[in-house]
Amino acid sequence: MTTPVYENFINGHFLKNQTGDTFAVTNPATGEVIYHVEIADEFIQNAAIESAKQGFAAWSAMTPIERSRILLKAVAILRERNDELAKVEVLDTGKPWQEAECVDVETGADVIEYFAGLAPAQVGQQQIVGNDFYYTRKEPLGICAGIGAWNYPLQIACWKSGPALAAGNAVIFKPSEETPLGAIKLAEIFIEAGVPAGVFNVVQGAAEVGQWLTANPNIEKVSFTGEVGTGKKVMASAAGSLKDVTMELGGKSPLLVFDDADVSQAVSAAMLGNFYTQGEICTNCTRIYVHKNVYQQFIDELKTRTEQNIIAGDPMDPEVNLGALISKKHQELVLGYIDKGIQEGATLLTGGKALSPASAPNGYFVEPTVFVDCKDDMTIVKEEIFGPVMSVLVFDDEDDVIQRANDTHLGLAAGVFTKDIQRAHRVIHQLQAGICWINSYGNSPAEMPVGGYKQSGIGRENGIETLDHYTQTKSIYVGMSNIESPF
Repeated sequence: MTTPVYENFINGHFLKNQTGDTFAVTNPATGEVIYHVEIADEFIQNAAIESAKQGFAAWSAMTPIERSRILLKAVAILRERNDELAKVEVLDTGKPWQEAECVDVETGADVIEYFAGLAPAQVGQQQIVGNDFYYTRKEPLGICAGIGAWNYPLQIACWKSGPALAAGNAVIFKPSEETPLGAIKLAEIFIEAGVPAGVFNVVQGAAEVGQWLTANPNIEKVSFTGEVGTGKKVMASAAGSLKDVTMELGGKSPLLVFDDADVSQAVSAAMLGNFYTQGEICTNCTRIYVHKNVYQQFIDELKTRTEQNIIAGDPMDPEVNLGALISKKHQELVLGYIDKGIQEGATLLTGGKALSPASAPNGYFVEPTVFVDCKDDMTIVKEEIFGPVMSVLVFDDEDDVIQRANDTHLGLAAGVFTKDIQRAHRVIHQLQAGICWINSYGNSPAEMPVGGYKQSGIGRENGIETLDHYTQTKSIYVGMSNIESPF
């Protein structure tokens, strides 16, 4: 049986490359190749730039309210096709259907809807200066590049295209080569909704295609989601043409559980922040600091719920809540970290092995894994694993645990569980992280800016301020009197 071959999406339609080069995409839950995708060769790359130039000219000439109406049509189509698109995400990523069905498509649509509403609200300012005055305009940048990650393919494509398109830009988007289909579906939906051809193009490939995007002088901005090392390369490449960059990178985020916390709620947050999407979320709270007075209660409940409430298997089964990791290579990487944790003296509370569920025996599964007896200098506590691996540590002093939580070059997210409202705010204000939660974890509504401190990123996605990252300010000085000239 032959598998489908998808072409790049350029200027409103699929376009065949000239080299014939393709790459295979594998279903992580079965290990089987499910389709192939053509690589964006030089012909495709040149066509994408020309297409985006034409698309930008048409799109930026529209009024913001016209753009808003078209984007809202795309939102309606996304919501109508929720289940169809969620299935695409499950097959590409290996994540459970019960997540993709209610999160991936919905949150992506939410963001486009949010920015569609903001598009007509962008305003400049005016001020009198002497007898003259000046005013400002918010203008789009031009062609923006988006480079996506494989854990939330469609959502990330929406998060990057929503503000970019609302502001009047054109976008060339490169999804991860592990999960390329969601962006193609989004491109088709934009065309169906009335977005002009060329405004949203999808180019396919691995690092070399991303490198072309970041170095291309026709592109004004790059928005990248991925790991820290790659982000540094993207930024270095973008510097050659002084591109603006937005980056949402990795994390090793702490969750602080104080002795007055609702322990069951804290356990729920810890499990959500380590096992949701089988641990492949950059904001995950993989360092859990628990006050010594509630430590035993916490780990007892955590062990019981982890062993009894998690169901691994075919991700399309609505009962399954733990899916497969993205690839065999990544599964081996995660298992290597688990071995390292054992070698360095951490104690396995539960999990620690590869899984072969009856309903998906060939998938890339890893048991939900919890380490206790952890120390801050252990590899599993310091490095991002991006799998279902939790490290639990003990503390008894507020100032000390804040220092320990901040002792990392990353700063994406952090959480605090306590019933003391003063402590909650006092502590969260001292944690060096861009996305923080109090008595909650993981919620990321369209209205809330998200991004990292330190090496976890630059700029923000979502929220009102993101539109500023996709516009530039033009100042116009208006002379109302004769020029005074010495010449």
